[in-house]
Amino acid sequence: MSERTALLVLGLGNLLLEDDGVGSAAVAMLNDRYVAPDGVRVSDGGTLGLALLPYLEDADAVILVDAVRTDAAPGTFVRLDGDEVPPAVATRLSPHQVGVADLLDGARWLDRYPRRLVLLGLVPASMELAVGLSPAVQPALSDLVERIVGEARELGFDFRPRTADDTPPAERPAVGVAHTAGMRGW
Repeated sequence: MSERTALLVLGLGNLLLEDDGVGSAAVAMLNDRYVAPDGVRVSDGGTLGLALLPYLEDADAVILVDAVRTDAAPGTFVRLDGDEVPPAVATRLSPHQVGVADLLDGARWLDRYPRRLVLLGLVPASMELAVGLSPAVQPALSDLVERIVGEARELGFDFRPRTADDTPPAERPAVGVAHTAGMRGW
């Protein structure tokens, strides 16, 4: 990739591990409800880890969206900023945390770390093999999407609510990074 992205909103997680898929579910809902402003890329990075490096290194600011393990109740909103993010992705995410930690380390080693990095997420109830979010996390998904929109607004990017005149999400080109990376089955 060669063109700079002002803001990358990157959903992370595995849709086959119940609440681990909250990042992917959040960016899908964000794309369904809102139109991203110019300069903003909203992508589902799944569990691609280091394969996401070209997207991260070309972004000035990044909002990562994922399940974040804490002692709080399932469905609780979590926000980590700047230097709080790398230790959290190394210990508090999920089975794909190593890939996300490698992703951030790779950007740092290449001196292409985003100037602003925020992790937004929800505390998972379950990361067992199951498709869909748990009953404890599903109700908090809409609030997570609104918090992504609010975080983007604080960074100077205003998402616009989608109207009937906008291209329906199903007719837009795929936004999943997995498609760009040549992966199938999404």
